[in-house]
Amino acid sequence: MNCVVTAGPTCEPLDEVRRLTNFSTGRLGSELANFLMDRGHDVILLLGNHSTYQGPQNARQIVRFSTANDLREKLESLSCQQIGAVFHAAAVSDFAFGKVWVRLPTGQLREINSRKISSRETHLLAELVPTPKVIGSLRRWFPKACLVGWKYEADGDRASAIAAAQQQLLENETNVCVVNGPAYGGGFGLLNREGPCTHLLDSRALDDALAEMIGK
Repeated sequence: MNCVVTAGPTCEPLDEVRRLTNFSTGRLGSELANFLMDRGHDVILLLGNHSTYQGPQNARQIVRFSTANDLREKLESLSCQQIGAVFHAAAVSDFAFGKVWVRLPTGQLREINSRKISSRETHLLAELVPTPKVIGSLRRWFPKACLVGWKYEADGDRASAIAAAQQQLLENETNVCVVNGPAYGGGFGLLNREGPCTHLLDSRALDDALAEMIGK
């Protein structure tokens, strides 16, 4: 089966030298891509430029991405291919920078437009604007594919994390959601729209379950 796996963080520029990113290493998606290749699938791995994982990456093709919009464009460019499954494990930033202001001694705000914001500026205010949800476009781009999303929840408990994963399934017309994070606790939860959450102890068990799912 032709598969697409996304992995690693997006990175949103503040100016030409500073960035907003997250702690994703790209390991989970890279190891999943390796696992699928070992099972005989053909894998394109979309990997964030700032991924820090240094292990093997055996996908047939590795395509690098930077911002959330860059990832969107690269995913959409694959929509003309016959893709059987998309595993969207990348940690896409929910926000990008909008305008930046400096607060003057008078209390007024002056907008800054600089290639590199001076470190002499003090009391800066940066606007965060939401990025378009990449997962929300996957069904339109890949109407016949099995779509797997990820839901990382930091606050709440396991029940609330599973509820958030169920909401992702409904809102984005994905087939499966993997839920993890501090709210869920150790391991991973695997949900579809038909049955209860299946608990998996580690990433190897998750890879096995996902490979079995598309094998059917």
